[in-house]
Amino acid sequence: MACTWAGYVRARDRFSRHFYRMLREWQQTEMAPIESLLIYQRNRLDAMVRHAQETVPRYRELKGPSKEPDARRAIQETLAGIPILDKATYRDHFEEFLSTNIPAGRIRRSQTSGTTGTALPLAYTPEAIAEEYAAVWRMRARCGIGLRDRHLTFGGQVIVPFSQSGPPFWRENLYGRQTLFSVHHMTPRNLQLYVDEIFKQKAAYIMSYPSSLHLVARAMLETGRTLPAGRLKAIFTSSESLLAFQREAIEEAFSTRIWDRYGTSEFAVSMTACSEGLLHVDMEYCVVEVEVEEENEDYVRGPLLVTGLSNNATPFLRYRIGDIGTRLKGQCRCGRPGDVYLDVDGRNEDYVVTPDGRFIGRLDHIFKEQAEILEAQILQDSPESIEIIFVPSAEFNHTSEEALLREVRKRMGDQMHIDLKRVHSIPRERNGKFRAVKSRVGRLAL
Repeated sequence: MACTWAGYVRARDRFSRHFYRMLREWQQTEMAPIESLLIYQRNRLDAMVRHAQETVPRYRELKGPSKEPDARRAIQETLAGIPILDKATYRDHFEEFLSTNIPAGRIRRSQTSGTTGTALPLAYTPEAIAEEYAAVWRMRARCGIGLRDRHLTFGGQVIVPFSQSGPPFWRENLYGRQTLFSVHHMTPRNLQLYVDEIFKQKAAYIMSYPSSLHLVARAMLETGRTLPAGRLKAIFTSSESLLAFQREAIEEAFSTRIWDRYGTSEFAVSMTACSEGLLHVDMEYCVVEVEVEEENEDYVRGPLLVTGLSNNATPFLRYRIGDIGTRLKGQCRCGRPGDVYLDVDGRNEDYVVTPDGRFIGRLDHIFKEQAEILEAQILQDSPESIEIIFVPSAEFNHTSEEALLREVRKRMGDQMHIDLKRVHSIPRERNGKFRAVKSRVGRLAL
């Protein structure tokens, strides 16, 4: 019942009149000529910049939009006049990025940890949620998926107590026609129960973290139990980088194609997959730039700067999101216009392995409400223990530590030894990227 009620509450904002209007509009613009898309994008960018100038304290001195007639050059000129925004500046001056002309009752608030374990406060409007889902459902509609189709979800929510040792490890959202599977109970023995339940379900599609569904796919392939072709219309992945070996195993086990998506909790960027398996920028929703660190005749690669065009509660303009992308220079063979990306890196993590053999991925939810932690990393050398190193803020105290331990125990149980270690900084990898989980016993490529 709790899952059903939560599904109803989420659906009110996601599937509003604004959602249906934007979905219809964006289905018409998706394959429009690039010149038309650039004009559309330029108009939305200009409106967001003017809104930021007029209502966001941090942007009061912002230079206005370019008056250049050519849309592509105008977008470039407008962006060039905006300072780059990093996460630390946004986090430390959050109130200065809030628009002053949106009634408090219309603003939704939450937090996100992102890929660095850093809790960021968020503020957004119902329209921002609706437009994100319009971009998502435009892709799903291409696959023949309907809003009321039954589906299965493997996400980060704690929907089953960690202490529960027997099935069911899933819950029903009757309103949303959705079965939610726990990703915190995936032992080799339990995975066979997951497979049994999947075979019983009459779902049209699956939504999942790649790492979680990869564990299920491996269990299916190891026992020779693959879904018949045609049982599922599609699988949709997000929140983590989809790696080649994961795609291969999942598509073989479930006998259907994966459609990946790249998005963020900040409502600042959306890329959706095409039939070629590449990621296309949803130009109606955002602008994406690359700080070029590598270039050849085929692509440019570097850190991404994203500008959201939907969330006017806290505009993210030229936001250094922390991920690295590879933008192709040529036109995609699928025929869809606009920028297309081969990959986006920065969402890869190892699994944590518990003493009873569970493989747990995507643990950023632990830090979602931990505003007193500036960044954190989970280290594991054996299944019996983990070490969490973290950079505390000045406000971190005993209550903060207890809250952190509670969140860890909710996902990993009471058997594992947990060490907390305060540090001044957390080293990056050789490529400069941050890894939120480093496990010698739960390497990503197992």
